[in-house]
Amino acid sequence: MLKIIEKTKIWFSISLIIILIGVFTMVTKGLEYGLDFKGGTVVEINVGKDFNKSDIDSITKKYASDIQSNKVNNTSIEIKSATLTSDDVSNILKDIKAKYKDSSLTNQEQIGAAIGKEARVKALQAVAVAIVFIFIYIGVRFEIKFGMAAIISLIHNVLVMLSVYAVLRVPIDSSFIAAALTVIGFSVHDTIVVFDRIRENEKSMRRVDPVIVANASLTQTLARSINTVLTVVITLTAVYVLVPSVRNFSEPILIGIITGCYSSLCIATPFWVILKKHFANKKKVGGLKPAN
Repeated sequence: MLKIIEKTKIWFSISLIIILIGVFTMVTKGLEYGLDFKGGTVVEINVGKDFNKSDIDSITKKYASDIQSNKVNNTSIEIKSATLTSDDVSNILKDIKAKYKDSSLTNQEQIGAAIGKEARVKALQAVAVAIVFIFIYIGVRFEIKFGMAAIISLIHNVLVMLSVYAVLRVPIDSSFIAAALTVIGFSVHDTIVVFDRIRENEKSMRRVDPVIVANASLTQTLARSINTVLTVVITLTAVYVLVPSVRNFSEPILIGIITGCYSSLCIATPFWVILKKHFANKKKVGGLKPAN
């Protein structure tokens, strides 16, 4: 039987270091927001035929240093920037036409700063609402200690994802929020599998130390958790490498899926043990009667 719970201090220390580095970066440098959250210009240009993205990048970088470009399909490219003006867009299209004669502007959208701020607030609300409802669901299906442990694990996952993005200076946009919600759902599913096994083992291992129950449950579900996450990671890696247009979505999911598997095994379950022991000790103390 694996002794995962006995190494709780190691697991907590690893997570704490990553999160503290991320928080320090967020405090000193802030988060890098995408256009969805800070406003700017989004342009889509149909080149008319298959093209080399590096050729377009060499043209666009002359007009703004913060330009992000994604190949939508074999013939179109999406260009995003917070500083592009209408004249810049016209000049970019003109330069691209000089190289690709059939190029045309298919879409130009201006996102205001106020709209970006509103989107940011709503995104945070979406994550918060998801976590609250998951807490209620797990609390009802299992018990409050499982719900508390699951919420701590989910908050841990979000903080790790934000920390990685803050340190690497990767822009956070609506794709990140969608990915975060996806990861929360996947992580909860993985955590519930472990919790369900703990609940089953508690019935057959009455009066046994919670550490032993948790270790037994983790040992029994470890292979399933690792196999599941490896399958997803392999698929996401292939998507990330072969489909550049969806990297903004696949990248945070890839980080989150790995983090979610780790937190289910090394964060949620150890916290359940801590809470289980805490409430048990509290019950014992509360049940003591004063001596006559």
